[in-house]
Formats: sequence, structure tokens, C-alpha cells
Amino acid sequence: MRRHLLTVWNPAYAADAFEAHVRLLLDWDARRATEKASFDDVYVWWGKVRSSNRLAPMPHLAEILALDAQVEGDADTDGETHLYLTDYRSLYVADLLGVDADDPRLHDSAHVPAYYTRASLSCDCWFQVADIRALVHDDLEGVQSELARLCNTRYHDKPVSLYGGMTELPLLVSRPDGRQFFSEAEGRLLTDGALWARFDAERGAVGAMEAVLREDHFGATAWNALDATARRFLAGAEFTLREHRRDPAADLSAVVVGYGKVLEVQLNLLLRDALRGAPDTARRVKLEQRTGLLPDDLPLSLRQLGFALGGERDLIEHLCSTLADGGWLTTTCAAVVDQFAEQARNPAAHGESVPRDVVLRWRNRLLGVGSESVLVRLALAGRTR
Repeated sequence: MRRHLLTVWNPAYAADAFEAHVRLLLDWDARRATEKASFDDVYVWWGKVRSSNRLAPMPHLAEILALDAQVEGDADTDGETHLYLTDYRSLYVADLLGVDADDPRLHDSAHVPAYYTRASLSCDCWFQVADIRALVHDDLEGVQSELARLCNTRYHDKPVSLYGGMTELPLLVSRPDGRQFFSEAEGRLLTDGALWARFDAERGAVGAMEAVLREDHFGATAWNALDATARRFLAGAEFTLREHRRDPAADLSAVVVGYGKVLEVQLNLLLRDALRGAPDTARRVKLEQRTGLLPDDLPLSLRQLGFALGGERDLIEHLCSTLADGGWLTTTCAAVVDQFAEQARNPAAHGESVPRDVVLRWRNRLLGVGSESVLVRLALAGRTR
């Protein structure tokens, strides 16, 4: 199984250690946008700082450096190698380009945050990072839940735990669900091709809202069943609505765009998981003027998702026989997706102002204000029979 890495950043080395890496990454991205740098120049080095209290060599350094060979093969296999980054309250995933024992400050200092040199830090190894994507922000319980999706390969493949499990960092971990975070297709669909680091920086922190939604609306089971990216889009949309709901002049169209992304993320992941090993007859769907084969042609747009779920007979039969709630998914949910896309999401995505009453009606239906929550049921719909 593919291996990844998980490490902790220590604010004792720099008050803004994480932000320093993001700022440098975004600076190189800005240079690329103005053609002062190439696409290959957009990266930053993240160092595994060697503690002055540790006298023995890192016991698994050879295994960590061996991941560089896996990374080199990613371009040929469409694979991804991740570096998960946490301070226990927040969790991010980075797109790993390479692992090196050589100090890049000696030959590539422009891509290394200055605090490493300023604080005279020594590092066991360095990770070359092309992008950084937020998974959980300022939510300890959310971090614990998300880390449990990873397995510690040096500890009998047990789920990663914050309590007692964060030893011999970075951890070598696997991800049984095979979730990818940096595909070009998903980036085009969700961020219009921007770096995730830039997209997250422009959206701001929504960790407190994630906790409110988990505790007051979804409950832990349904909330944890949602993908981390879907949760962040949902919290961002709900934060925007609550901030501007009392302002009659505010345009709430961005709220339905956010809710639309929640549906896109969750439905695409549901289809990816449900169609593993499915017969070609169930995987074949009509996409615009051609026929595609799922999950190879994922992600689908919201309109394509509604059509496939409600109109592809063999796909419907497979989902109904595989998923515990496949009947609801291919009838009620498919109709909701179609109606939401036509009435709210598509107009908002094309710059039209969506009437306030339409925004609130759809938000209430999806979140479950005064009715059953479409999103709670969708979160749980991926369970198999």
C-alpha cells in the first residue's frame, strides 16, 4: 500500500512556522502568474527539525528517504504522496515532490523559509512541497477524527491517534481509502485551477463553524462521514450566510456556490468508492457528447452528477444493490441535485444574483432546518449493505 508521512510543526521554533511556508509558496506562485518564474519553481522546502535533546539518529530515516523513489514514480502512475502536517489543533495535507537528506539552504535557499537559518535549526531531512491544502482548522476533535483515517505502518497499521501515537516523527502512514487531494481535474472543478494554498488563504478560517455544525446539526457520526473538504466548504458557506443574513443589501449567492461544492465533493467520492470493481455496464455514463467510464472520468460537475444518478439505469441498479441507501440516492437525492443546480447553483456560478429567499430555502433544505437534512442523509449514504 502507498505510504505517506505525518509530522508535527513546533511553534517554539517560530511563532508563524506554518504561515512562513505558505507565504513563501504563494510568493513563488505569484511570480509564476506574472511569468517571473516557471510552474516548476512553485514549491517550498519543509524541514524535519532535529531536536537538540535527541542524541541517537532517527531510527527510520532510511525508510523516509526511500519515499523519494515513490514520489518519482507518481507522475507516471497518477499517484500522490502526501505529507500531513498538524499542530494538533489543525491539520493540512501537502503535495510531496521529493524527500532529501541534503540541506537545500546550501543550493536552493530561495525556497526555504528564513527562520530555519535565523534560528540555526538543524534538520534530519527535507520535504519538497508543491501545494498545501487545509483539512481541519482549529478543531482538536476534528483533527483526531481525520487522523484516524490514516494507519501507522510502524505500529501494526493501527489508526493514527493523537494520544500516545505521535512518536518517532514523522510517522510513516498509509491511507486505505486512497483519497487524492491534488488532481488537476478536482482542482479545476473546485478552485478554478488555483493552488489550494491560495484558495484556502482567501477563504479564511472556519474551524469554529465546523465544530458548531458537527455538534448542533449533524452529530459526530454523520459529520465524520463527510469528506474533510466537503466539511470545509460547508462551514465556509454557513459562515458567510450567518455573517450577512441580517444585511438586506448583501448578496448571498456565494452561499449556494459553497453548498454546491459540498454536493460535488461528497457525491464524486461516493461514486468513486461505490464503483470500485463494478462491471463496465454500471460504470458507463454519458458525459456531454461522449461516453465516459467511472470512476476514471471523475470528478463530474453537479449537473452531470444529477443526470448520472437519476438517468443511467445500470449505474442506478448497481448503487441500489450495493449501498444501503441507494434507492434514496438515485431518486430523491438525484432530483434534489438537479433542482438545486438549475434553480440556484448554476445561476450563482455564472455571476447571477440568486434571490435571498431562494438561497435560504435551499440552505434550509440541505442543512435540515425545518425538514430532514439532505446533507446528513448523503453523508451516510455511502454505507454498503
